[in-house]
Amino acid sequence: MKLATRLTVLLVVITTIVALSVGWYAVNSSTHSAYATIDNTINSVVQSGEGNPDAALSDAINADEKNNYDLTLDVVFANGSVTQLISANTALDRTPSLSNVHSSLKSVVSEANLPGFLIRSLNIGGGDYLVVAASTKSVKHASQQLIFRVALAALAAAIVMVVVARLFMRRDLVTMEGLIDFASNVASGNAHEPVPPGLGSRDVRELRQALATMVVALQEKIEIESRHAESMQMFIGDASHELRTPLTVLKGYTELISNADVSADQLDRALGRMRKEIERMETLVTDLLLIAEVRELPEKSMEPLELSLLVSSCADEFHDDQAARRLDVTIDPNVWVRGRRDLFERLMTNALGNIARHTKPDVAVRIALQRREGSVELRIDDAGEGLPEYGAAPERFRRFDSSRSRESGGSGLGMSIMFDLAKAMNGSMTTSASELGGLRLTFLFPAAN
Repeated sequence: MKLATRLTVLLVVITTIVALSVGWYAVNSSTHSAYATIDNTINSVVQSGEGNPDAALSDAINADEKNNYDLTLDVVFANGSVTQLISANTALDRTPSLSNVHSSLKSVVSEANLPGFLIRSLNIGGGDYLVVAASTKSVKHASQQLIFRVALAALAAAIVMVVVARLFMRRDLVTMEGLIDFASNVASGNAHEPVPPGLGSRDVRELRQALATMVVALQEKIEIESRHAESMQMFIGDASHELRTPLTVLKGYTELISNADVSADQLDRALGRMRKEIERMETLVTDLLLIAEVRELPEKSMEPLELSLLVSSCADEFHDDQAARRLDVTIDPNVWVRGRRDLFERLMTNALGNIARHTKPDVAVRIALQRREGSVELRIDDAGEGLPEYGAAPERFRRFDSSRSRESGGSGLGMSIMFDLAKAMNGSMTTSASELGGLRLTFLFPAAN
């Protein structure tokens, strides 16, 4: 059953229940009031004759005639015979018994042998009694008519509700049915279906907007996951290639040194090359493990860290190792960030190690740490050859030029490791051309103070 049909049925049921409840209350109140009127009429006649049995009959008759009540007055004698003194429009057509008389002396009652009538008795002396009776036929007929009108009113209200619901909710229902079909298509994998137009009430338009936003986010998530899966496949392929190369070299040299005719010089060269390949493979595995660790770092592992002291210490060590270089250092004091000391030290080691490895020994270097509004900026410039392109996020195992090769010790992971380290500490890294003529690395981190 469609949503529109369900809502319409629900509204009709609610309207019908409400109309019938109100009608039942009206019928019940009207019937109760009518019976109370009959009771009052009978009681007024009986009360007019109470207290004086000798004049009770004449007083009761006078009260009935004076008020023109539609009542039947029967006299039941002590021997059980009955005489009807006054006949109503709907007269009592059955003979009341002495048992009826005695049961109705105190209040108005209905008797099983006198259906359709209410009676009350009055002692008129000498063992005789006056029975005052009133027909309930008109009350029952009026109640039936009222019930019929209530049923018609409930039916009319239900029809009106159907028409009103269709008129006022048509656009909402059409839009919601379209959104349901759209959501079903998205769930089936067709996430590129256009979102239905936003017609109807504000709630429906907000629902459409929320659904559209969710689908866009889902599409972006799918695209990101696809890119991640593709990137991971490339990463695994590149990593296996990078590891296969030193393993092939090791295998070749192992076969060489197993030859009994190998000379001492050849053995020394082979062992040296094998040692170098093992060290490079060890570095590569360490870098890969670091990348995996950085991606899974929990936020709670970060703590306040005085970056001013750490950068100053790394700069001093670099100057001690690269004494031939002109090093300019500008560091704002008391600069704090949230992070991990070992990760910042690795970031600085990678950045300065790349300069030491891939530029000439006398190339100038500039290190600047400055506090910005709500953030901290770390810049590392060199006067080397720079990069062929800037700005893009670094790719795994990519070497930008022939100087950054396996022979120089590079694995192609240095830049991407720095990028991941900065991201893990809620920061960012960008590359650009330096004023010194080479490469500028710019790191931005949220300030911790």
